[in-house]
Amino acid sequence: MSQNLNRFFRIYLRLAALTLVVCTLLRIVLLFNEQTSELGFGFLQWVAVFGLGALNDLCALTLGYVFLWLFLLTLSKRKYDRPTGYILLGVLTAAFCYVAFCNTIFDEYGSAAPLVATIVLGYWAGSFALRLFVPRLQPLWSKGWLAALLAIYVSAILFNAVSEYYFWNEFGVRYNFIAVDYLVYTNEVVGNIMESYPIVPLATLIVALTVAVTWWLFRRDIRAAEAFKTGRWKLVASPIYLAMAGVALWMLPFNTRFQTSDNVYYNELQANGLYKFYEAFLKNELDYMQFYRTLPEDRAAALVHDEYRSEGQNHRYITSPNEERHPNIVLVTLESMSASFMARYGSSDGLTPRLDSLCGKALVFDRLFATGNRTVRGLEAVTLSLPPCPGQSIIKRPRNAGMHSTGAMLRDKGYDVLYFYGGNSYFDNMETFFGGNGYEIVDQKQYAPDEITFQNIWGVSDEDSYAKAIRTLGQRARSGRPFFAHIMSVSNHRPYTYPAGRIPIPNDAKSRAGGVMYSDYALGEFLDAASREPWFGNTVFVITADHCASSAGKTEIPLEKYHIPAMIYAPAFVAPGSVGKTASQIDLMPTLFSLLGMDYDSWFYGRDILADDFRERAFVATYQDLGYLEGDRFTVLSPVDRAEQFLLRPTDDDPYALERTEAIDSTHLNRAISLYQTSSQWNKR
Repeated sequence: MSQNLNRFFRIYLRLAALTLVVCTLLRIVLLFNEQTSELGFGFLQWVAVFGLGALNDLCALTLGYVFLWLFLLTLSKRKYDRPTGYILLGVLTAAFCYVAFCNTIFDEYGSAAPLVATIVLGYWAGSFALRLFVPRLQPLWSKGWLAALLAIYVSAILFNAVSEYYFWNEFGVRYNFIAVDYLVYTNEVVGNIMESYPIVPLATLIVALTVAVTWWLFRRDIRAAEAFKTGRWKLVASPIYLAMAGVALWMLPFNTRFQTSDNVYYNELQANGLYKFYEAFLKNELDYMQFYRTLPEDRAAALVHDEYRSEGQNHRYITSPNEERHPNIVLVTLESMSASFMARYGSSDGLTPRLDSLCGKALVFDRLFATGNRTVRGLEAVTLSLPPCPGQSIIKRPRNAGMHSTGAMLRDKGYDVLYFYGGNSYFDNMETFFGGNGYEIVDQKQYAPDEITFQNIWGVSDEDSYAKAIRTLGQRARSGRPFFAHIMSVSNHRPYTYPAGRIPIPNDAKSRAGGVMYSDYALGEFLDAASREPWFGNTVFVITADHCASSAGKTEIPLEKYHIPAMIYAPAFVAPGSVGKTASQIDLMPTLFSLLGMDYDSWFYGRDILADDFRERAFVATYQDLGYLEGDRFTVLSPVDRAEQFLLRPTDDDPYALERTEAIDSTHLNRAISLYQTSSQWNKR
């Protein structure tokens, strides 16, 4: 037992030594990087950079050691004994057959998920069967997997050091939300990395070093893998390791309390990059003032106040010359509904007959752009009427309750405010955000079994969701209070499954075209059902998309992939027509409020599109690139302090083609900076 116990912790100590050597060398290299300047450290700060830095690195390794601990726990001779071995094989075989031949949650999701699950379970069941019936393979399997795991640890330590060097070389900090962003845009990022860095030589070097270091440090432990199968040492090692992990889990966030210096380099050099990555993933933030081009605060504020005739943090009182009306309002945000799917905007596929037909009866905004390319961005835009902030949407950030939202404004005017979602609203933090901002949430948890005719991994079908809304709103209408209902559809999303017999495209085709066509069909059925309700004549419908179906293009922000349908449909209130002004998703609700003659306190950045003084512009962004379109000029702000401008040069194939320009228009640039800078500061949570 003592030998195995010593071996378990010896592996940990060697990985710890490797971590400290590599991370210390990395800190020294980063100190001399051209991005690092104005250190000005005192003696205690130098001690903290290397002393607390080493402690942070050890804490991160200790937590990461959990995978090797779990693997060694599974090494056992007893699992091959009778009848345990045959029971385990039966369970694994049944799981493989279930995934391979039955309709499972992996099939519901679609894409490569079913294949991956089948391969993993197939390998697991097959390899266990070989080890069970050919016992001489058991030692080879134990040694092989221990060697592979140790190699993964070594390569991760080396690869992370190289990655942090290049990340610091570009941004001057450890990992932040930009690194998290890289996971979101995997295809684009991998392509950019392949073109920008010597990947093949670096990968070859890391692989060679991994093999050499793993063999040099751990060859005796790998040869002795079979010894780990005895169980008594685990009873001693496990509580000791868990106690170490508990201390590490407490120490890592505790050590950030010492990062109180105004010197960013001191804080960043002391930190552990992997923990910074984890922290960025949780916080979902990218600080505008640290990474983007800025103006003096008074100058930025003055530009915004001049634009909006506002004061303070963009506060002004909106007044309307029209008589104020309080009809019911239904806002429908359609999942992934690009404008390019519609015949009105050039499609010949016939996927949106109901939307195209509705255009002749509604006020249509033909040049309206989504602020982002994720659902939470669209929900943020129509709910908060703010430009997109760098990093993740406010909806997914902590401390996002009690904000000045469209729902809050209408609630102050006596409206019942509801949010309908066909899935579970804990997804994307919607439950926390909408609940914290005064919305009553109606999601899948509120559905009775007889209210669900079809569902997939994302929730109930759009038809079921709309039917639930019709029933709920009918009850609310009888109270005499107006209602504001925000309905988020879900069916136009992978795996693109829906009830059979509704549209010409088979319900099991799992095609994007089917998802689009069914979403259009369900919306039409909803409006038909609503038209038979007593409250229909006193209701305004706002119909738009949360974002487009795809965001990939020739440029970082391809404008055609942000063009979405948007219309206001209210036969009793709003005359049909079309608006050709360039506008943003954040302008849609302020425009509706103006049409209804509403007076209210506003901190919105969205404006009334129909106003004579409306400046045509649109905000479009990824998680880190912030775009501002005004006239024929498109400004893009990026980390670190980068700014580019493009000219809109429409072609027959692409009405939103962009051409990079070397000449920077300072007026447009300063306006873009002031709007993004003040919005990020004033609305920070």
